[in-house]
Amino acid sequence: MPTLFERIISGDLPADVVYRDERVTAFRDIHPRAPVHILIVPNKPIPTVNDIDDEDASLIGHLYTVARDLARREGIAEDGYRLIINCNAHGGQEVYHLHVHLLGGRPLGPMVST
Repeated sequence: MPTLFERIISGDLPADVVYRDERVTAFRDIHPRAPVHILIVPNKPIPTVNDIDDEDASLIGHLYTVARDLARREGIAEDGYRLIINCNAHGGQEVYHLHVHLLGGRPLGPMVST
């Protein structure tokens, strides 16, 4: 069964898509945790970081260059932003399709609260 993100990538579910190319799709999170909260997902379904193959290296690098470019376009590059990838249950992953959270637009505080 396709994940929520696969359905967004295919156009079966609506999303506020801010970037798309042949390798990745980026869209605004429907439950933003910061003024800017964009999810950048590979179009290829990769469930978790643990499932990245060696031949995906270029794709993974592309996720980060797209994140950089979107941060610039959103006006958050100068002040700073955070990129997060969650992996599996203890890492907080909710959708099992690899994705990078781009967050910014305000001070984000500590990485992990104790």
